[in-house]
Amino acid sequence: MLVAVIVIVALVVIIAIALVVSYNRFVKQRNLIQESWRQIDVELHRRYDLIPNLVETVRAYAAHERHVFEEVARLRTQAVNVQGASPEQRAQAESALSAGLRQMMISVEAYPQLQSNQNFLNLQRELTDTEDRIAAGRRFYNANVGDYNTRVESFPSNAIAGMFKFEKAGYFEVEDQNVRSVPQVSFGTIGAVDGEQAPPQVAPGQPSSGAVQPQMPGSNGQAAPLPPAGPPSYGPPSGQQFGGPPAGTPGPQDGQPPFTGGQ
Repeated sequence: MLVAVIVIVALVVIIAIALVVSYNRFVKQRNLIQESWRQIDVELHRRYDLIPNLVETVRAYAAHERHVFEEVARLRTQAVNVQGASPEQRAQAESALSAGLRQMMISVEAYPQLQSNQNFLNLQRELTDTEDRIAAGRRFYNANVGDYNTRVESFPSNAIAGMFKFEKAGYFEVEDQNVRSVPQVSFGTIGAVDGEQAPPQVAPGQPSSGAVQPQMPGSNGQAAPLPPAGPPSYGPPSGQQFGGPPAGTPGPQDGQPPFTGGQ
């Protein structure tokens, strides 16, 4: 009887320890998600502060791009107003703002004087660095959310999550198609590199031997014609006979054997 009581007590203690460990792990993961989100929020506010200065600098050189500036200002205000919303809603607002900023940068490419303005270059560099930090923070945040949500849905940790009201967290995902799209890579035509001769084109219906004909000077890009085909000749060259001395060789002297061609 005593042994059974000890076993029951041991099982209860083990279950209690497992519950405490699982609960503490949930709390740690939740705090990590909140901390990673605060890092993203800091960079987002930094971008909110850079956008007005960037717009004013661009406006001085491209005043007739007024509709682009107004759209960026509207998207910035919209993003600021949803700061207390869920990560999914903020992700939508931030994606729209990023698309507006990208459109403004494309519009200013037609102004060389603006491209050489030092204030604009500094603001553009700071904005690019901020965007990179936002992207890095988003990856870190989404990785933490993925681990946390996996535990919320997995057994037996899902029992602890349901018991203590640990709910799934939302991802901060980019919805901009320009960011998600796969780049199109084109290798062009073989032999089209500068300084490299392209292979000859074979007319339709004609077989190709796979050999490239050399291009001769003065041929206007056409291959030199091949000599007409004829029966092979196995005789000696013209003016020379087998077994005789080469042309111009002096005749044999008296008492010497004639030249037979041997060594």
